[in-house]
Amino acid sequence: MSFELPFAAADIHGIIFDMDGLLLDSERVALATVATAAAELGLEWRAEVGLAMVGLNSQDGPKVIRHHLGEDYPVADLYDAFGRIYEEAIAAGSIPLKGGVVELFDVLDGLSLGRVVATSTRRSRAEPKLAAVGLLPRVHGMVCGDEVSRGKPAPDIFLAAAARLGVPVANCLVLEDSNAGVRGALAAGTRVVMVPDLLQPADDVRAAGVPVAVSLRDIAGFLLTRSA
Repeated sequence: MSFELPFAAADIHGIIFDMDGLLLDSERVALATVATAAAELGLEWRAEVGLAMVGLNSQDGPKVIRHHLGEDYPVADLYDAFGRIYEEAIAAGSIPLKGGVVELFDVLDGLSLGRVVATSTRRSRAEPKLAAVGLLPRVHGMVCGDEVSRGKPAPDIFLAAAARLGVPVANCLVLEDSNAGVRGALAAGTRVVMVPDLLQPADDVRAAGVPVAVSLRDIAGFLLTRSA
């Protein structure tokens, strides 16, 4: 059975992608990296703290850390160590694509559908990550976490991405793996599908009736109905 959504594929005039956990299988690498960084510094770390940071930008992530681990936690030291180790992983090509990405981008090319990445990651790190897997030339723009005043779950990054596409927000389809991202997309007034990675849909996301896909292959099949 084909993947169905409560709107027509013809209503979608542009795609807004999250990056980490959706296009890139990077969340597991990031969580392992932050744990390694904390151990290297002799700092306490808990896996649930990392999960609570999924989808957040570098401004909001430290607030989560301090909430869980104390106001005096040396966040700057942790971020410095994390960045060094993570940049090595990016340079080594250790962050693979998620399943279905190539198939979906091929469909988007065939349909001439515009696409923009809206990621909480800062541009200086996001561009090398996409370039390393060959996706940077295949997107039509990016809005990054250091380019909006409020990060997800605020709607700012999705409104900016829709503007970059030149498409009304109601005709954009946001693809997200995080609850924070889904909430931001809902606040922006876009159509949104969650493709879970490390986190399953939260109660409020389910209550909002947000469709859930198994992988990006579901989205590729759905969009092909435009040409049916």
